[in-house]
Amino acid sequence: MGKTLKRSAAFTALARALAAGARGGPSLGTRLAALPRMIRATTRGEYDGGLRLALMTAATAYIVSPIDLLPEIPLAIFGLADDAVMITWLAGSVLAETDRFLEWETRRSSVIPGRLVP
Repeated sequence: MGKTLKRSAAFTALARALAAGARGGPSLGTRLAALPRMIRATTRGEYDGGLRLALMTAATAYIVSPIDLLPEIPLAIFGLADDAVMITWLAGSVLAETDRFLEWETRRSSVIPGRLVP
């Protein structure tokens, strides 16, 4: 049941992000261009995307790795299904996280740096 909820959340995020792009939200190019800035802000500790970036990196490594939990040759369609689910989850995660990062970037630009004096 838990895995089904995680998959449905990824599919929902993907659908939401694609719909936002169709309704005048950030384009795919804008989202992809935000990835290096998001990684840089996360490594500097400015943005809280560390765990999400780690999960997306692990998913990318799983997809490109020649080692597979469900190999394609003996399991045919089932071997491809786990890769398809992982690609879909990764796409939804990247779209959702870049959307969140772009919103954070916009809010951050309106904040004046400094400290609060009581």
